[in-house]
Order: sequence, then structure tokens, then C-alpha cells
Amino acid sequence: MGIVASQSIKNTIITYLGFGIGAINTLFLYTQFLTADYFGLIVFILSTANIMMPLLMFGVNNSLIKFYSSYKTRKHQNNFLTFMLFLPFLVIIPVGLIGSLFYDTIASWLAKENHIIKDYTWLIYVLAVALAYFEVFFSWSKIHFKSVFGNFMREAFHRVGTMVLLLAVYYEKLSVEEFIYALSFVYILRMLIMKIYAFSIRFPKLYLNKNFDYLNVLKYSFLIIIAGSVSMLLLDLDKFMLGELIELENIAYYTVAIFIATVIAVPARAMHQIVNPLTASLLNDKKKKELEKLYKTSSITLFIIGGFIFILIIININQLYTLMNPEYSQGLFIVFIISIVKLIDNLLGNNNAIIFNSNYYRIILVFGFCIVILAVLLNYLLIPKYGIEGAAVASLIAFLVYDFLKLWYVNLKFKMHPFSGKTIHTLVLITVFCLAFYFWEFPFHAIINIALKSILAGIAYAFIVFKFSLSEDLNTIFKKVFKLR
Repeated sequence: MGIVASQSIKNTIITYLGFGIGAINTLFLYTQFLTADYFGLIVFILSTANIMMPLLMFGVNNSLIKFYSSYKTRKHQNNFLTFMLFLPFLVIIPVGLIGSLFYDTIASWLAKENHIIKDYTWLIYVLAVALAYFEVFFSWSKIHFKSVFGNFMREAFHRVGTMVLLLAVYYEKLSVEEFIYALSFVYILRMLIMKIYAFSIRFPKLYLNKNFDYLNVLKYSFLIIIAGSVSMLLLDLDKFMLGELIELENIAYYTVAIFIATVIAVPARAMHQIVNPLTASLLNDKKKKELEKLYKTSSITLFIIGGFIFILIIININQLYTLMNPEYSQGLFIVFIISIVKLIDNLLGNNNAIIFNSNYYRIILVFGFCIVILAVLLNYLLIPKYGIEGAAVASLIAFLVYDFLKLWYVNLKFKMHPFSGKTIHTLVLITVFCLAFYFWEFPFHAIINIALKSILAGIAYAFIVFKFSLSEDLNTIFKKVFKLR
């Protein structure tokens, strides 16, 4: 776990830096400098682009990771990389042509509840292309086990750009309309910088010949489009459907709540940058014992770290909302629900990487299709009746079913699961800390209360985790940081 621990720590620091900047943007700058409808518009555009992204990517990001380590010669690797570089155009060009021909129809459909969307519909396609090729170039660097710079670009770069642009709006250097176009340019610039970095690691040598197994790679890429789309759909479907079913400003309230809960997913996002290609390598080399160890280790480590963040969110959430615009406090229930979803995702460890990089990846098509249908139905039923809280409950149910199916299937095919006695101990620890600290309030300003409770909970939690050796990896890190024997 040396390379995993090293890059995961760096990625975690970078990701939290990005989320810290994002927190300032989402919780304070967006809510103060833009009206709720324009904030909701921006979230809708980005969410819809994220939904389109897996289709335009044509599964290339996953195909790069799955197949690259199986090619042992430079010639075969060059052949494969050339094919991956141009494969997304098979979808990008036709989708662009169809979008141009039926632009008015598509724009009118998207804007039927909120007319403000219509003038910006074309940006969704542009952003989706930029997001898709960013992921391609990021995966290009990950297959060479270099994920830190790409993680910085993914988590921090666009958030810094957003902050600068929001301040420009505040100081009246940009209008809100100009801000939207400038923000789109930030995502395009991010993609171009990632391309330069990826090619600096290995510059593509355009090479194609008949001996290359195009069909196997093409089949996987085609099928993984749907599989890869499931996670993105589940992440952004609720925001998309909120924009279609109720007033646009509700997306702003929902987004703030989702952002708070998503902080729990940061360690998993950081670790997966390096665990994903490592899992593919272990599967290709048929190292089952090492794979099982990675499965269990990644699960308990992420559960402990994610559990601590879960505790901090739950015990401080009331104080945090007092610092924001009062109208955003209606997202309190959503924070609780989505936090549970994100914590369970952490518990799965590298489960996704095992399925996506194995020969059983086709099952995700079945699971994914069923879960997306379930999510759409639940959103249609719950959003009109319960608003943003209905969207959160729909997401909870859909994710719980999806996660259970993936756990069950990996256990069925690989005879392994990520759980141990330490999983139960950690769950009890998280529950006790939430109950012990939630009702304990200091008579100070909200920021001081948050700081005090977080420090006290952090010290106690870290002591217990270290004392009872709940995670070997975390204990190793503790010993190195504090120079313990």
C-alpha cells in the first residue's frame, strides 16, 4: 500500500483544499453574490453536462485503466493509446450534429419550467466535451500512476477560477451573464492544461495496425458508457429533475446541502485515483489475495476517515446553517440523508474498481439500468410532493439498492467482501460520537462552537482509532507523523 498511501495522502490534501475553496464558493459567495435562480441555473448547466459526459467519453477513461496494463510492448501500448485518443469522436461529432439540427426543440424542452435555461443550452454540450476529454487525459496520467497533478486540476483548479470570477461579479467587473461564459472557459482551460500534462508523461505516437484487438476494447468501451453513466446519473439526476419539475431556485438550496454532505466522499475520491489502476493491475495479473487485502484495507480506512467527517458534519450542522442565508436552512434534512449515502459509499472501498476492471463489468449494465429507472420513478413521485427533501430520499433509496447489489455481486463472483469485526467497531464508534456531541453546544459564536467541538471530537476519535488499531494504514501514518514506535 506504499504508493496508495503516499498518493492518497497527497490527493486527500489537494481534494480538501479544493473542497475548502468550493465551500467558500458554494456556501457564501454564490449565495451572496448571485440570486438563487442564477445559482440554480449554473448548477443545472453543470449537472446536465455531467450527465452527458459519460456518453461523449465513450467509456475511454475506464478502458484506459482496464486494458493498458495488459499490453506489455511499446508497440501495443501506442496502438491502444492512439485508439483511445480518438474514440470519443465517434459520439461527440454525431451528438453535436443532432444538437445543431434540433437545437430549438431541445432548448425549449429543457426550459419548459424555467425559461432562463434556454439561452444557455448550447453551453451544456461545450462543457460536456470539455469534461469528457479532461477525464480522458486524467486517466492517461493515472495509468502511469501519476494522479496528484490531475487530482489538483480536478478538485482545485476550477474552484479557484470560480472564486476569482465570483469576486469579479461582486466588484462589478463581470455581469452575471459574462460570469457564466467565463466559468465555461475555466473548464475548457482545465481540459487543455490536463492534456499538456498527460502528453508530457507520455506523448502519443500515432500508430495503428491490424493486430490490435479493436473489437474487445470497443465492446468494453461501448458497454461501459452505460455502466459509467450510472454513477453520474445518480449524482446529478436529482438536480436535473428538480430543474424540470419545480422552481429553479430550489436547486440552489439543494446544492448547498449536497455540497456539505459530499465532503464525506473526499477521501474515497482521493484514494480511488490510485487504487483504480492498481486494482486493474491486480486483476490482470490474477493476484486474488492481494486484491482481497486491498478490498478490506480500502474499506476500513475509508470508513474510519469518512466516519470522522460524518461526525463533524452531524455535530456542527446546526451551527453551520446559522452562518448562511436563512433561506438555505431548508436543506438541513437533505444533509443528514445524503451524508448517510456518502458514508456507505466509503464503506464499499474499491468495490467499483473491482467490477469495472473485471470480466464481469457487464452486470453493471443490468444493475445500472434498473437503478436509473428506479431513481427516475422515485424522483417523479417524490419531488412534486415533497420538493427537495423528496429528491434526497429518492437518492438514498437508489444508492442503497445499487450499493447492495454491487457488494452482493463481488462476493458472489470473487468470494470476498470488505467487512471485518473492525467494521462493526467503527460503526459503533461513529454512532456514539454523533449522539454524544450533537446535543452539546457551547454558548459562543457559531465559528468558535464549530472549532471547539471539532477539535475535541477529533482528538478523542483519533486516540480511539489508534489505541484499538482499527486501521493498519492509519496507524502507520500516525506513527510516522507523531514519530511513535
